[in-house]
Amino acid sequence: MTGSVTDLTGRVALITGASRGIGRAVAVALAQAGAQCILTARAQGGLEHTDDLVRQHTGQNATLLPLDLLDGEKLDTLGPSIAARIGRLDCVVHCAGELGLLSPLSHMQPGDWERGLQAGPLTTWRLIRTLGPLLEHSPAGRAVFLTDHHAQVPEPFWGLVAATRAAQDAIVRTWVREMPQGSPLRINLFEPGMVATRLRRLAMPALDQKSLMPPEAIAPRIVSLCLPGPQPQGGCIRFDMET
Repeated sequence: MTGSVTDLTGRVALITGASRGIGRAVAVALAQAGAQCILTARAQGGLEHTDDLVRQHTGQNATLLPLDLLDGEKLDTLGPSIAARIGRLDCVVHCAGELGLLSPLSHMQPGDWERGLQAGPLTTWRLIRTLGPLLEHSPAGRAVFLTDHHAQVPEPFWGLVAATRAAQDAIVRTWVREMPQGSPLRINLFEPGMVATRLRRLAMPALDQKSLMPPEAIAPRIVSLCLPGPQPQGGCIRFDMET
C-alpha cells in the first residue's frame, strides 16, 4: 500500500463478509490505514473476533452490524441505518459471498440457482441501491467488489459461479456507466486469485492451502483502491494480483 498509515483517517468504510478470510484481513488493514470501520457478516462471534484484531492493531473499536445479506428487507435498511448512526460512508468493500453448488448444469435444481442469484448479483444490486447515495455524497467515494476469474472464463462444473459472478460484474459496470460525468466516486472490481480461505478450501479440498496466499497478503492491494487520492477516471477497472 502506498502512502502513510493516516491515508484514510476520518473516512468511514463498510466491509461485508468481515467475520473471516479476506473480509477480516481487509477490515484490519483499513483500520490500520486510519479508517473508521463498519463490519457486517452473519456470524456475531466472527465479527467480534475481527473487532478484537482491529482493537489489537489500532486501539480503536469497529462498529459491528450483524446482518444476513440474503435478508433483502434488512439489507435495504443498511444505508439509512449508517446515515442515521454515523452520517456518512466513504468506502465499501464487498467481500461476502457464497461458493454455490459445483455441479454439472443438468444436475442442478432451481433452488440452487435461486440462492446463487440472491447471494450474488441480487445482493450486489441491493448494496448499490442502499449504499450508493451515501457513497455518491462522499468527496472521494470508493467501492470495491470482489469477483472471480470464472466470470470471464467458465469451466466445467463452475457454471453457477461463472453466471452469478458475470451478472454481478455487469451490474457493477452498469453502475459505473450511470455515474454523472465528473463524479468523484470510483468503483472497481478486484479478483484476489488463489487465496487461502474457507471458500477455496470447500471448492478445492485437495489443494494444499499452505501453497496459497494468505488473505493478509492481498489486503493492502484492496486498501490501495480505497484511498482518496487520484485514481483512474471514467470507468470500472478489473484489478487482479497481476496488475
